[in-house]
Amino acid sequence: MTHDTIPESWRSVLEPVLDSAEARRLGGWLKAEEAAGKQVYPPRGTRLAALALTPLDAVRCVILGQDPYHGPGQAHGLAFSVQAGVRVPPSLVNIYKELEADLALPRVQTGDLTPWARQGVLLLNNTLTVEAGQAGSHAGRGWDAITDAAVAAVAERAEPTVFILWGSHARKKASRVPALALSGAGSGHHLVLTSAHPSPLSAHNGFFGSRPFSQTNAFLAQHGRGAIDWRL
Repeated sequence: MTHDTIPESWRSVLEPVLDSAEARRLGGWLKAEEAAGKQVYPPRGTRLAALALTPLDAVRCVILGQDPYHGPGQAHGLAFSVQAGVRVPPSLVNIYKELEADLALPRVQTGDLTPWARQGVLLLNNTLTVEAGQAGSHAGRGWDAITDAAVAAVAERAEPTVFILWGSHARKKASRVPALALSGAGSGHHLVLTSAHPSPLSAHNGFFGSRPFSQTNAFLAQHGRGAIDWRL
């Protein structure tokens, strides 16, 4: 976590976790990995971009990912997103296909989802770093406690919020948050949407046709939180 500062709006809910021995071990381990010459993505200073771009009090929708892309120039701190100019990854291609089918929005060439984040879509990975070329390599190193706390902080707010859980990994993460129940119909005053993951390996098992974007906007509009402009 070196050179990554917790944004002000998240500080009060995350500082207790960051003071834990587990978080300190994570910071020391990351520093040692980089000192050993290992390439870690995304770059320092961007690992908390999801929290920086979407303040806690602005969150209207949460989309949970697993860990960052592990190719050069891809990851920039937002789940499923890649930097402008980088080839759109297969899972995001399928997200765009569903977006087109759901809302009749034309597919775009950019993979940068920053405009969604700025509208209150928290694009949060469970693990916020990864070693180059090694998917899942930083899982279980301590990020879970921090990202669990962020999801819990959103779930505990009074404002009705949509949680979009694609795949078993996202559902498992949300099940660790007491305020969320994976009923599919909602959790108290929140809406929980679950489906298969948009990966090419699973998208045809229930992701396509799930219509998460229109369902999200209908729920937010019904509860006076405004619709999200999903165009990029």
